[in-house]
Amino acid sequence: MILGWILLGLSFAGMAIAAIPASASDPMSLLKQADSIKLSDQGQFLEILDVLGNDSVRLPPDQLDYLRYLQAWGAAYRGDYKLSDSLLKGLLNHSADLTLHFRAGVLLVNTLAERSRYEEAFQRQSLLLAELPKITDPDARKQALVIAAYLYEEAGQYDLAFTYADQLFRETPEISEYSCIAGHAELAALYKSDKLEGIDRKFQKGIDICTKVGDLVYANGIRFYEASLALQRGRTDIALQILKSNYADVQHTKYQMLISQFDASLAEAYRKTNRPALARQYALAVVDQSKSNRFAEPLSIAYQVLYLTEKQQGRMEAALAYHEQYMDTNKGYLNAVNARALAYQTVQQQLLAKKLQVDTLGKQNQILQLQRNLDKKASETGRLYILLLLTVLAFIGFWAYRVKRSQLRFMKLARRDGLTGIFNRQHFVNEAERQLRYCRKSARDVCLVLIDLDHFKAVNDTHGHAVGDRVLRRAVDACQAHLRSTDVFGRLGGEEFGMLLPECTLGNVLVRVEQMRAAIAAVSSVKDAPGIPISASFGVANAADSDYELRQLMIDADRALYQAKHEGRNRVSLFGVGMRN
Repeated sequence: MILGWILLGLSFAGMAIAAIPASASDPMSLLKQADSIKLSDQGQFLEILDVLGNDSVRLPPDQLDYLRYLQAWGAAYRGDYKLSDSLLKGLLNHSADLTLHFRAGVLLVNTLAERSRYEEAFQRQSLLLAELPKITDPDARKQALVIAAYLYEEAGQYDLAFTYADQLFRETPEISEYSCIAGHAELAALYKSDKLEGIDRKFQKGIDICTKVGDLVYANGIRFYEASLALQRGRTDIALQILKSNYADVQHTKYQMLISQFDASLAEAYRKTNRPALARQYALAVVDQSKSNRFAEPLSIAYQVLYLTEKQQGRMEAALAYHEQYMDTNKGYLNAVNARALAYQTVQQQLLAKKLQVDTLGKQNQILQLQRNLDKKASETGRLYILLLLTVLAFIGFWAYRVKRSQLRFMKLARRDGLTGIFNRQHFVNEAERQLRYCRKSARDVCLVLIDLDHFKAVNDTHGHAVGDRVLRRAVDACQAHLRSTDVFGRLGGEEFGMLLPECTLGNVLVRVEQMRAAIAAVSSVKDAPGIPISASFGVANAADSDYELRQLMIDADRALYQAKHEGRNRVSLFGVGMRN
């Protein structure tokens, strides 16, 4: 979601400059005019660049650098990153104009992020933020703050994103395009970090600002978050009213990412209100849009809606096909999210290591200076030198230990589900496939179990998400009490869990799973969820029937789970070969 919003944000610097009448005898006025219309009138923008490019040998160095920057912007806009990189790196290496050098760095960060080169983007971003105090040009500063807010938001660093969006607000006291962008960035960070106190009022304020400056894209971007929150709260009627009343404006912008977000949300809302035909219509629209622009999060939602809709109507073959596409798309989306988060943490570790290296070199220089002085003294002074050296080495060892401990902590967080502490979907899939390969080689029995909490949405709607979260954790604890150290247990999404049980035959898997089912049913008696009936349905598949393939095991277990749901829930269903018919 980051790339489109950043590109829009960078376009406003040009819009803030009034159009200057073209004059072939005044190259600087032509350059400024091109800068001001580069997004609003691409045809004239390219014509001006052609005129100036044909006469570039007569331009002084500062105007030639300005032309190279605009040529790089145009190349990036049409996807010619090879040319854009070459022009931008030339500017970064030799431009004497501090502001133009800074704008080139901002544009390079944007294009690196568009190509998923997140580690390089964060490295460049750290350099830009270090240079920011020296930059006095208001537009250049605001461009850097825009890209910082969105880049950190997509890396999951919501506090940093909010900080830079708030700074953008403070540097834009009047109502303008930048205050609209800042409002969108702040609200995105608040929404994604679940800091929802007073957010409805803030939604309306942000929409009012963007509407006043005439920016339908960002105004409807805020409305998308407003509708998404309404869906989370179970207020589907409000979500539908927001989405439908602004849908024509969203279509008019022709901004494909926002259109996909609205279509995916409409599909989800219609599914929740039991209107499968409309849910399918809007979900298929997202799939069709993905042929030219593949926006992972809306596409993942669309495939999930199609899977659940087909499943609800009993068309299991189509449901399973959509389920496979949903898993692939969702895995790709989660991989991209993890890649951004890991890139940010990697760059932070590199910066910390570099700082430690500089500190170490400084300490070593101090030691060398002390050594020259201590050579003139007696043995007593020599003992003092040794003590100082040991202190420095202990300091270096301490910092190295802290860096390593941080790295191990980040690796653990990347594998675990934040709510329950068990494996997340990606790591569950990796571990399960590894165990299956081992069991295949050693001809050992292995079973896959899919678990889905019954009527869990009703718990969230009736008692709130906080109680729902506690119920999820209690259900996980109940299952873990019956697992062995070799079993693989992970959260696949929402209230759905999976476990792989190696060396577990059909003769004893039902006993173990039945114990888990009974333990989950007892959760309603604990103090965290008094009087809330909780149960779960289990689908079990055996590797002997599925040829030790995780994909087939999950399909077979899902069929068994569907059978358990169909037979009344709160039960265990074992997959049989006849279920494939």
